[in-house]
Amino acid sequence: MTKKVKTAVVGCGMISNIYIKNLKNLFSVIDLAAVADINRSVAEEKAAAYGVDRVMTVDEVAASPDIELAVNLTPAFAHYGVIKKMLEAGKHVWTEKVMAADLEEARELCALADRKGLYLGVAPDTVLGAGIQTARRALDTGMIGDVTSGLAVINRDQSLNAEVFTFLRGRGGSLPYDVGVYYIGALLCLLGPVRSVKAFGTPAPVHEPRFLFRNAGEKPWQIPGSSVLSASLRFECGALVSVLFDGSTVNASRHALTLFGTRGVLEVGDPDTFGGQNTLIYADQKECVLPFTHGYDGKNTLDPTPFDYYGHRGVGAAEMAYAIRRGRPNRCGKEYGLHCLEVLEGMERSASTGETAELDTRFVMKPLAPGYYSGFMGGSARADAEFSLME
Repeated sequence: MTKKVKTAVVGCGMISNIYIKNLKNLFSVIDLAAVADINRSVAEEKAAAYGVDRVMTVDEVAASPDIELAVNLTPAFAHYGVIKKMLEAGKHVWTEKVMAADLEEARELCALADRKGLYLGVAPDTVLGAGIQTARRALDTGMIGDVTSGLAVINRDQSLNAEVFTFLRGRGGSLPYDVGVYYIGALLCLLGPVRSVKAFGTPAPVHEPRFLFRNAGEKPWQIPGSSVLSASLRFECGALVSVLFDGSTVNASRHALTLFGTRGVLEVGDPDTFGGQNTLIYADQKECVLPFTHGYDGKNTLDPTPFDYYGHRGVGAAEMAYAIRRGRPNRCGKEYGLHCLEVLEGMERSASTGETAELDTRFVMKPLAPGYYSGFMGGSARADAEFSLME
């Protein structure tokens, strides 16, 4: 038996339900001991709802001698301060995406984790789900040959979304950082590091409140950064991938993630989920939906709560907990998170300067072992997927 990693969740907002539920009940390596939020009453509600023993302040989490791992679910603009506080206090940290809203701040956090000998893990961990891991298996076994090119597309009305989820109005709230990072993360998991980026972009519009009775009298505002980014990514493996993130259209999402190879084409499932179906396309043959080769398909056997379509959130924190106990690198580690952020920052920089952005960060991500599954008996019971996180 692996000794459990005593864990605290910091930030009890919209995504915390699925994280707290999974960390409390789904992963045997995690001992969820506490929750914390700047609004104590919100943390108290979550603790009562999910049977968490302690409610703490952020400072109390940092000072607690028994908490080993802090799971940071605060908004992106707050990540740097929370992560730095926890690392300086000697805590391992798992954080929701992105590591920081600024690349230099992220580099500073990585250096601090190295100096302290601590783990720093970064979402998106949907890349550890059945969909992306099955796609990775298809590529690693040569099912479409060498990848020559690809296409990644997602659209939203991000300014309208930010009327409801006001944290999106801060740094890190634009569509490329809030949603596009899932597509970048998936591409990195599948193809490896990016060498250079060339991009064009446009800023978010100044937004007039549109929801009746919700924001009456509120002044217009603008999400920082580019709302539309169109880029070409040159990967070290040689693949050229076209990326389009459009946050200035409507909330009728049209997502695509397609990889073209020398032997076939792979349409990758939605990287914003754990269980996106992958379709294999060969010349003169019927398209084939690939069965999952891995667990964590997003079908959760626990009682339903809001935002359950996020499925198996927390799998990255659990995989990192096993890495801590076994003294090995974690898959969604700080190098992966930093490279995700440098790709996004490189797109912004290229769009601003007109020059090609050359990237200097690199990472390695081993695939999970295949052959383990989330459930059996029609998904009504848990299976053995957690074994895939151990080594």
